[in-house]
Amino acid sequence: MKFVGAARAALARQTDCKQLSAAVAVVFIGLFVSCGSNRHSGPAAPNHNSYATVPGRGAVAFLHINGSTGAITVASLTPQVQGVSPKGLALLPSKKFLYVVNSGADTISTFSVAGDGSLTLTQTPIPAGAGADQAVIDPSGAYLLVTNNFSNTVSVFAIDATTGALSEVPGSPFFANNDPSNIVITPSGKFVYVSNPAIGMVTGFTFANGALAPVLNTPTLSGAGAIGLALDPGSKYLYVANASALNPNVSTVGNISGFNIDPASGALTPIPGSPFTATLGNGPTALVVDPSGQFLYAATSGTSASIWGFTIAPVNGQLIPVAGSPFSASAGGLFALIDPVGNYLYLGSATGNGIASFTYNSSTGAPTAISGSPFSTGGAPGMMVLSE
Repeated sequence: MKFVGAARAALARQTDCKQLSAAVAVVFIGLFVSCGSNRHSGPAAPNHNSYATVPGRGAVAFLHINGSTGAITVASLTPQVQGVSPKGLALLPSKKFLYVVNSGADTISTFSVAGDGSLTLTQTPIPAGAGADQAVIDPSGAYLLVTNNFSNTVSVFAIDATTGALSEVPGSPFFANNDPSNIVITPSGKFVYVSNPAIGMVTGFTFANGALAPVLNTPTLSGAGAIGLALDPGSKYLYVANASALNPNVSTVGNISGFNIDPASGALTPIPGSPFTATLGNGPTALVVDPSGQFLYAATSGTSASIWGFTIAPVNGQLIPVAGSPFSASAGGLFALIDPVGNYLYLGSATGNGIASFTYNSSTGAPTAISGSPFSTGGAPGMMVLSE
């Protein structure tokens, strides 16, 4: 198995359950040297909740986020279940139900969300495919889509909005080529894209009434270890993190492919100048575009983890390195997301066993670590969703 796929599979299926200390540990890292001291200028956000899977503990962490500072505290953990290794998760737009993909058991658990954000397991976990991994809910909130690494498929389930119950749609699971892993869906709900790390490609689908149909000319070649995916807010561009791709005349391992998305067919064509890379650092494994569509951040993992920052050219989607990039810190590349207001960047950290949190300069894009980051989740997190 490729090194990224092996690392991810090992993390998803680790079952060594260590006791969480009575007080949540907080590990401090230094602030970044940025090109400006201004934090992102988005409007102040209220305090809100978040959820993160913790595969090694067989649990889901219920998190509180301070809207003024971005600091994270663990409110509670769901009861530990050995052998399930929860990984992917998706929150219904109504915020009534949270779905968790149990990679170690190849099942999906449904949690009801109380008014205060706390979780209660409802119903019996239902089967997914072999190697169940990541999940996404379509914008309408009608369907849950789950990638299955080992069975090379995507499972699609209809969601009962009242009870949260899942029922697999006719024709599911749908073939998604070798090792489907990360998955994104356009805001229109019209197109779905899945990364295929084992073959360095991306598979595209049209999506209608719960059915997936292959996009013309996919899978599309991206690069070795293609894993993380990110869409710009306008769904004009798809970016793919190629974790193990080699770059001619550059010592850096890994790069980012950029694709134009045909608005009618969903077909992918390379952005001029693609792939894009940084001058230093490991290969990127997770990507996120900020809500304004101005910046893209790539998170890398390993002992020399860093953040690659890029400005997205509005005319053609090309990636232009942010001054000072890559930014060096033990950030981690398990996942990357930004809150909808655009104030905070969150990265899953294996070495910090928690979530690394940052503000970023609205003019230059340079990130600055939040005091107290990374915030412990009691073990390396698998995935995170925000409830806002």
